[in-house]
Amino acid sequence: MGQQEKVSTSLAGAVSEGISASLAPVDAELARRYPGDPGTRQPVHTVYVPGDAFDAGTLRSWGDQALAQLDEHAPDAASFAAVLGLSDDLAEPVYSRVRAKLEREPVEDLRVDFEDGYRPASSADEDETAARAARVIAEAYTNGTAAPYMGIRMKCMEDAVRDRGIRTLDIFLTGLMEHGGLPEGLVLTLPKVTYPEQVTAMVRLLEAFEKQHGLDAGRLGFEIQIETSQSILAADGTAAVARMIDAAEGRATGLHYGTFDYSACLGVSAAYQASDHPAADYAKAVMQVAAAGTGVRVSDGSTNVLPVGPTAKVHDAWRLHYGLTRRALARAYYQGWDMHPGHIPTRYAAVFAFYREGFEQAAARLAAYASQSTGDIADEPATAKALAGYLLRGLDCGALDNGEVARRAGLTRADLEGYAAPRRGDLTATAE
Repeated sequence: MGQQEKVSTSLAGAVSEGISASLAPVDAELARRYPGDPGTRQPVHTVYVPGDAFDAGTLRSWGDQALAQLDEHAPDAASFAAVLGLSDDLAEPVYSRVRAKLEREPVEDLRVDFEDGYRPASSADEDETAARAARVIAEAYTNGTAAPYMGIRMKCMEDAVRDRGIRTLDIFLTGLMEHGGLPEGLVLTLPKVTYPEQVTAMVRLLEAFEKQHGLDAGRLGFEIQIETSQSILAADGTAAVARMIDAAEGRATGLHYGTFDYSACLGVSAAYQASDHPAADYAKAVMQVAAAGTGVRVSDGSTNVLPVGPTAKVHDAWRLHYGLTRRALARAYYQGWDMHPGHIPTRYAAVFAFYREGFEQAAARLAAYASQSTGDIADEPATAKALAGYLLRGLDCGALDNGEVARRAGLTRADLEGYAAPRRGDLTATAE
């Protein structure tokens, strides 16, 4: 061992202490505003079903319809791969996993829609529909047939429909309480948010419900739908969506892009309203930056091109949906909307292909990082966090399984969670 170096300093300890004291409020603000990803499973999609069409058989019906579409229009791996352009090595693994997913868990997140997709005959009819939705969802969680996430989309906080939206939400939540309490997978969606004050109103509403039922403060969270230009850029030039996250006081769980309302708001012609329009890309980029580090997740929108009709038309719609989903995944929009049972085969095909084609490289890179061995890519802690997050997302949706990840990366799920968990200031942390 060589001669030990003399270590000298010039600054008194009081200097460091003073700096730390001056930055203490900033430290607290960073921890409050940017807690990092919650580490829970994020669904790959949200399925919207009109309130009057939702019943106890909806989830299974969507899976059965999707399987029937595969049987009719792509009865084997080779035909499905040919439609979507999957490589030979991905064809069978993706197809078999898609079919298994549709049989086991066809929908990851379902929203009973009381907004655009719902046309009640009367106010009393909406009351009854909301009460029935609560009962059916509660029963699904009780008997094990629920999707991992379920809830409702209420009407917005604008004057014309505000009271109706509040009443529907109240009936729904009260019904859940009467049928055993709020399920862990409950998700609420507030649409057409234009001003942060509307988010604040939703917070006050949920606070009142929690207090009325003796629930823990903050038990109820909600998604914010971004469907108007004002939700991206406020009149004063600020990013309104960032202010909305702040106005949610920790209750915001997601920002969901509304493809068609937002496009129409900007005057985009109907033929060009799509999630890959430049206007959509701009809105989602602002959403993504505003949400980064806050624990609020971003979701892409949907396509209105439905896979119905003759096989050639179904294949065209499948290719479009698959391409849009893959495009979104590459841009770190890991969730989107699906509006028809025929969309979910290509949703899962795109998601599974995305994780399976990058699995080997991601696992190898993370294994090299964990063992501190050298390779052809010099990864750093932030990249290790991203690699672990990628593998965890693949595991959560069923694209990967624990065994193959453990064999290739030499890491358990707990190891992956350790690498994925550190916040920005703790990226030197490693898995235990």
